[in-house]
Amino acid sequence: MGIHEGVGKSGQGAGTGFVPPLQGPVIHIKPSKGWVSLRLGELWEYRELLYFLMWRDIKVRYKQTVLGIAWAVMQPFFTMIVFSLFFGRLARIPSDGIPYPIFSFAALVPWTFFTNSLNQASNSLVTSANLVKKIYFPRLALPLASTLAGGVDFFLAFLMLIGMMLFYGIAPSADIVWIPFLLLLALMTSLGVSFWLSAMNVQFRDVRHTIPFLTQFWLFLTPIAYPSSLLPEPWRTLYGINPMAGVVEGFRWALLGTKTAPGPIILVSALAACLLMVSGALYFRRMEKTFADVV
Repeated sequence: MGIHEGVGKSGQGAGTGFVPPLQGPVIHIKPSKGWVSLRLGELWEYRELLYFLMWRDIKVRYKQTVLGIAWAVMQPFFTMIVFSLFFGRLARIPSDGIPYPIFSFAALVPWTFFTNSLNQASNSLVTSANLVKKIYFPRLALPLASTLAGGVDFFLAFLMLIGMMLFYGIAPSADIVWIPFLLLLALMTSLGVSFWLSAMNVQFRDVRHTIPFLTQFWLFLTPIAYPSSLLPEPWRTLYGINPMAGVVEGFRWALLGTKTAPGPIILVSALAACLLMVSGALYFRRMEKTFADVV
């Protein structure tokens, strides 16, 4: 991109056909080499774009739907009914002294946020291919906006969870103050996996077909239908390598007052989520120089 030299004075060139050069910053866009910095400051500079991308994802998700935002509640609710029937009533899975429906629903609320965010964010680059090809902006904004847009679904499902707790006569304890931290942990996990899969999905389009199998397999690796207390130590702490295990157990402890305080497992999950998110962001930034050519 060339840079003009010399600036005409005010009024100079009037009637002579001379047009003073335009003023403003000149941005050179060059392909990155090797591992690059995350340049998170760009996301703040493009915060308005991030907001509009989030709003677009929310509108598209519920556009021309019969039930609208009710889907945010129906998905975990009907899954809870199935789990309560087969795992709670037939298989007699223990639930740490908590009624099984509320035991499973408390886990399904953060899990549904995680899976929906993962599904949307992993395909965000491919579905926004025209935008990626035409203009420059930090590509991290696409999976980030899709993940943050899932906060609306989480909020609605969380309200229903509070209503179910009141129905079962379970009052939230002071530990509920940990819920924002646990939600942040679920957000970090979703972003980490989404960064990896969205970047890979640009080059290998069959990645999107593996996501349903991945989430289904991950579901049974997470203590949703069963409590992690079935595992003895130190295996229960090592179970936290799955970040969603810490999130789920943390939600139950903070909201339902289960006796198995998940301190060590949450610590391991937090470390695993940080590693997953940082490595995913670095891989995403390394591969984004090829997005416009491949997508």
